[in-house]
Amino acid sequence: GHFFMARSNHSKDEKLAVLRLLHKGQKTISELATIFQVSYKTIEEWNYKYEIDGEIGLEESTSWNSYSKELKLAAVQDYLSGQYSLKEVTRKYKISDKSVLRNWIQKYNSHRELKDTGKGMTNSMTNKRTTTLEERIQIVNYCLEHQKNYQLAAETYEVSYQQVYQWVKKFEVNGEEALQDKRGRKKEEQELTAEEKFKLEMKRLERENERLRAENAFLKKLEELERRNR
Repeated sequence: GHFFMARSNHSKDEKLAVLRLLHKGQKTISELATIFQVSYKTIEEWNYKYEIDGEIGLEESTSWNSYSKELKLAAVQDYLSGQYSLKEVTRKYKISDKSVLRNWIQKYNSHRELKDTGKGMTNSMTNKRTTTLEERIQIVNYCLEHQKNYQLAAETYEVSYQQVYQWVKKFEVNGEEALQDKRGRKKEEQELTAEEKFKLEMKRLERENERLRAENAFLKKLEELERRNR
């Protein structure tokens, strides 16, 4: 299918190293995106966060952003006024990502209520809402495309952080089938034969190796570039 395995989450130091190359003017965003197999948008995002908050901006946020109903409405109305782009509104209101704003706009346009989210965790956040297989696949994909930002995926699709985390984990171990509803799902692991268990384990190791290879490739490329540019 159309899945590409997520690259492992980039550490703050990796992000900084990439931005250093950009700021020294040695490489364009496009070149860096190609070299490190990261999307153009991702590097742009790192750069923006770095400009605003310095190094702290590059740390993965684990805390929930809280957005009041007022803020959401103001942001949506600003955007709909046609005077600001998605990016501008996102920055103006310090929203974690454009897709979060896009989601509010969709809600607003379909006349659903915008509620407070965040610190006080609304019901939609804590009660595990039911999701379809399609939705779960979409959410996992989204999370992987955004450097495994569970937080962002949870906010965007209004499911709990925990759910996103679990689905991504399951998907990485057993692929799409793992996201199916337990009812009617394949045999649970304890019922698997020794041979099946072995095969699963091999698959798991292959994936892990794949991840480590990607990580090492990333670091090697960094070293090469930095050596060349000394």
